[in-house]
Amino acid sequence: MASLELTDVGKAYGEVEVLRNINLSIEQGELIVFVGPSGCGKSTLLRMIAGLETITSGELKIDGMRVNDTPPAQRGIAMVFQTYALYPHMTVRDNMAFGLKIAKKSKAEIDAAIANAARILQLEPYLDRLPKALSGGQRQRVAIGRSIVRDPKVFLFDEPLSNLDAALRVATRIEIAQLKESMPESTMVYVTHDQVEAMTLATRIVVLHGGGIEQVGGPLDLYERPANIFVARFIGSPAMNILDGVVTATGETTTVQMTEGGTIQVPIPSRAEDQGQQVKVGVRPEDLVETDGDAAVYQGSVNVIEALGETTNLYFDAQGKDEAVIAKLQGIRSFRRGDRVSLTAAPEKLHLFDRNAQSFLYR
Repeated sequence: MASLELTDVGKAYGEVEVLRNINLSIEQGELIVFVGPSGCGKSTLLRMIAGLETITSGELKIDGMRVNDTPPAQRGIAMVFQTYALYPHMTVRDNMAFGLKIAKKSKAEIDAAIANAARILQLEPYLDRLPKALSGGQRQRVAIGRSIVRDPKVFLFDEPLSNLDAALRVATRIEIAQLKESMPESTMVYVTHDQVEAMTLATRIVVLHGGGIEQVGGPLDLYERPANIFVARFIGSPAMNILDGVVTATGETTTVQMTEGGTIQVPIPSRAEDQGQQVKVGVRPEDLVETDGDAAVYQGSVNVIEALGETTNLYFDAQGKDEAVIAKLQGIRSFRRGDRVSLTAAPEKLHLFDRNAQSFLYR
């Protein structure tokens, strides 16, 4: 298995720059997940690693060797696409064996590779079936098995679960996690727009936006210590609330007067020059609780109520905001539209961002 090194990698189509200054090191055995909004370049970056897109600038190394101009077949990678792309007239066994036959492997090598992949993916009962006799999740496992038999240096997954229904997505996501555990030395790069997949599968997450990398880190690092407002709102569902305030005291703890709340103490250091500055206070919906004190992070009137049983989601009037404030309260709660509610959160759960949308923690 292999490591990858991307140095100042960029991609442009004529005058249109799609990716720029991508610097990323992927160690052997990691499962790296690329996430970001549609059009951010995550699939393009994966295809550049695969060799299906040319690299406009920068350098890509696999196991220390520059591969910018190396054909895809010689890079030691295997790619699992969004569509299964199985041969409908071939059995599962023949679909998995096809690439090895083209590579002129011996029958013994092919049989051993198929047996190993079928065992890992629990496909042994289905080896003699045609794809039409399989469920969507089983077909995706066959597509993954077709990659495993090649024993590649790097596995690339391009939104492999997006064609599955909700229940199959969960089941297949668990299977991919188990697959990674059974192949701890395998290096995997995975593209998805689903943050649940990213949070549950990744060793590290790469958040892409506007053609560049916003932040790289472990799933909980990005959740608990986002570098900026974009990452803060992209990671987590519902998205983090971003509230307005003014710094009234600085130091090891920052005092903020909330625009739609009271005065709060945020245990995040600030500088003397931050005094009087407009700031954004971030708080996740699941961290909000009701309060009757003066230290409310937010006070507002309920506009929409979602009673989900285990939780009750409250949506508040936007009143000039781009997004409504959301509170995700535990249990079944009795609220009516128009109720005035004061909310707070534990100080350690609050996030502080400057006028440039950057976290105070990373300044």
